[in-house]
Amino acid sequence: MNFVSLRFCAFFVAAVFVYYVLPRRARQPWLLACSCFFYMCWNPAYIVLILFSAFSTYLCGRALAVLGAPAAGNRGRRRAAMAVSLAANLGILFFFKYYNFFAQSANGLLAARGFPAVPLLGVLLPVGISFYTFQAIGYTVDVYRGSVSAEQRFWRYLLFISFFPQLVAGPIERSGNILPQLQLPARFSYERAKSGLVLMLWGYIQKMVVADRLALLADTVYAQGGALGGWATAAATVLFCFELYCDFSSYTDIARGAARILGVELMENFRSPFLSQSVAEFWRNWHISLSSFFRDYLYIPLGGSRRGLARTCVNTMVVFLCSGLWHGAAWTFVAWGLLHGLYLVCGRLTLPLRKRLYTALRVPYGCLPARLWRTAWTFALVAFSMIFFRAGGMDAALSMVRSLLRPGAFPGREAVLAWGMDGPDLLLSAVCAAAVVLCDVLRRRWGSLSARLLQKPLAVQWAVLLAGVLTVAIFGMYGEGYVEKPFIYFQF
Repeated sequence: MNFVSLRFCAFFVAAVFVYYVLPRRARQPWLLACSCFFYMCWNPAYIVLILFSAFSTYLCGRALAVLGAPAAGNRGRRRAAMAVSLAANLGILFFFKYYNFFAQSANGLLAARGFPAVPLLGVLLPVGISFYTFQAIGYTVDVYRGSVSAEQRFWRYLLFISFFPQLVAGPIERSGNILPQLQLPARFSYERAKSGLVLMLWGYIQKMVVADRLALLADTVYAQGGALGGWATAAATVLFCFELYCDFSSYTDIARGAARILGVELMENFRSPFLSQSVAEFWRNWHISLSSFFRDYLYIPLGGSRRGLARTCVNTMVVFLCSGLWHGAAWTFVAWGLLHGLYLVCGRLTLPLRKRLYTALRVPYGCLPARLWRTAWTFALVAFSMIFFRAGGMDAALSMVRSLLRPGAFPGREAVLAWGMDGPDLLLSAVCAAAVVLCDVLRRRWGSLSARLLQKPLAVQWAVLLAGVLTVAIFGMYGEGYVEKPFIYFQF
C-alpha cells in the first residue's frame, strides 16, 4: 500500500478516525491490527516473518530480564540468549536477501573449476525486511546492554516492530524512543495533527513533484548505460542524487507526519545532507537512523577510533562494507559502500595536510569560499559514488564512469531533449533542485520550516497549505494511467 496511493489515504483516514473514537485501552490493539493489515496488503504470507522476528527478539528480551544484570554466573547465558536471537534474525535476512547473491557469486567460481552449481531460491524479497530486522536487533542489544528494560507485553512489542508508518522504509527506530510512547496512547491534539499534515504534505511535494519528475531523465540515461555520453551521465547522476534524497526524505516525512497525528514522534532521518562540508558530515546528516545504528551497534563495538589510526580505518571500511550490503545484494552496492569508506579514511588521513594547505595559502578554514568549495567537493564525491548505487550492474556502472571521464563536446538542444525530458520538464526540474537546496539552507539557518509556518497567522498557514496542495495537483507526476511510482527504498 504505497503512501502516494488513494488506497493509503483512505486507509489512513479510517485508521486515525477509529483510533481516536475507540476507548484509550483499545487504541494500541487497533493500531497493531492496522499495521498488520497494512503489511499484508503487499503479501499476506510474509507477515509470518515479522511475527517470527518479533517473537524471537521478545523472548530474548524476556530471557535477559529473567537472567538479570550481568554477573559472573550468568554472562555466558546472557550472551547465548542474545546470540540465538541475533542468529535467528540475521538468518532470515541472509536467506531472503543474500542467499542468491552469494550463491550466484559462488557459481561463477565453481563453474570455472568444473564443479556443479549451487541451487538458487525462487523467493521474493520481503518488503521492509532490512528495516524491521535491524529494529528488532537494536532492541535485543539495548536490552542486553541494560539501556532499556525488556517489554513485558508481546502485542506492544509487536506494534513497535510493525508500526505501519515506518515499517517499510524506516526510519530504523530505537526501542528507547518508541516503546515509552506506546505505553499510553496520546489524546487527540489539533496542533499535533496540523503539524503532522504539514509534514505529510511536504513529503508528497518532494515525492510527486520533485523526485518522480527527476526520475524521467535519470531513468532514461541510466537505461542506456553511458551510450548518451558523458554530459548526459553527469546530468543524470546529479539529478539522481536529488531524486534519491527527495524520494527517501519524502517517505520519512510522510511517515513522521502520519505517526505524529497518531501521537508518536519518530526520529529525524535527514538534516540537509547536501550542504555537508565532508563525507563524514554527510553521513551524520544522511539516513541518520541507519548511520547511527552502524555507529552504535558495529563501529563502537569493533573499537571505534579508540585503538589507533590503523584500526580506526579498518573499522570504517568494515562498517561501510556492511552498509553497502545492507542497501542491496549486488556488487555495485558493495563498491558504493567501500567507496564511501575510502572517502572517510582518506578524509581522516589528509585532514592535517589540508589544514596546513589552507594556512599556507592564507585562506581561513571557516571563510565562505572555503566552505562553499568543501560543500561542492563533497557533493561531487557523493554524486560520483551514486553511479554505482543507481546502475543496474558493475558493467553498466563502469560504462557510465568511462563515459563520464570522456565527456566530449557539450551537447546541443536536440541531444539534451533525447535524455528523457522536454524543455518545460527540464526547466521545472532545475527549479525543483534549486528549491530543495534553498529549503535546506533555510532549514540550517531557521530550524524546522513547518514549525515556523505554524507560528504564522492562520490565513498565512491556510494559504501555504492550499498552495502546496495545488502544487501536487498541478505538477505532480502520477505515472501512466495514474499509477503511483514506488519509493526507491522499498527495494531494500
